[in-house]
Amino acid sequence: MHYKVVVFGVKDTSENIIDFIQRDICRVDLVITIASKVLEHNQVSGYKGLSHLTDTYGMPVFEADSYFLNDDRTRQFISENTFDIGIVMGWQRLIPKEVLDAFRVGIFGFHGNCGYLPFGRGRSPLNWSMILGDTRFNLNLFKYDEHADSPNVFATEMFQINEHDDIRTAQYKNMICSKNLIRKLLTTYLEKGEVQIHTDSKDFDSWYNKRTAKDGRIDFHDRTRNIYNLIRGVAAPFPGAFCYDGTESDSHRVTVWEAHPFDEMIDFSKYAPGEVIDIFDDKLVVRTVDGSLLIDRYEAENKIKVGTILT
Repeated sequence: MHYKVVVFGVKDTSENIIDFIQRDICRVDLVITIASKVLEHNQVSGYKGLSHLTDTYGMPVFEADSYFLNDDRTRQFISENTFDIGIVMGWQRLIPKEVLDAFRVGIFGFHGNCGYLPFGRGRSPLNWSMILGDTRFNLNLFKYDEHADSPNVFATEMFQINEHDDIRTAQYKNMICSKNLIRKLLTTYLEKGEVQIHTDSKDFDSWYNKRTAKDGRIDFHDRTRNIYNLIRGVAAPFPGAFCYDGTESDSHRVTVWEAHPFDEMIDFSKYAPGEVIDIFDDKLVVRTVDGSLLIDRYEAENKIKVGTILT
């Protein structure tokens, strides 16, 4: 069978893009996702099953047995069918060469950073951008090859990361720009049957490292702005920032979902970094090395009191 427009995805953002394409641009002929059993060996923040799209739109959904698309059933499926163009949204693995080669026009996906590819290649770029305090995000729609985030750019759009954003609101902005770029890509494909890219980047390679849940630990000896950027950069749907209200054990874990800088002028020198100075409306005022942080929303098994030191 021949599939013209294919979407690869495993998240709620994938479903949002599929709905957008189907409603506003053209039919999605196939969705490639992963079977739920794949989650046993792969952490996927924001995972959402997509098999229901068959009932919603009548589109076929293929569930791969491997997030790397290298299982026997997926290889057979790719070899027995033909494809035109693929769009990746919410798929945090490389696409193998045999799958890339099966698409006549190519497979296209997104990657961004504060600069221009190949600067800022690698994992979790939007999280890293917020954690590092970047104030802009340059989103590239590029053609995949067997390497990570190669500068095979079709088009770009830029959006602002402001002091009010957390990772979820930044994702909203990212989705709006993604839709603009997808509309441009599919319009070009539908009108011309081909898509031109440019590979003439003058920038240099740099890489974002992989992030795991343990990287969300808060150090209250750090500057307030760095703590704030960490908290908002790993907020839901990611695992959240965390600290402990005593012993480093699950029963003493405090997950911080929302916070913001509180005050840098009041004299809090008699308190230790990480110490809860006061509590208002169940919100914690916590000393940092250069001021204080107001923790607006958190989860903890133990009751946090004034004087508790968060480590």
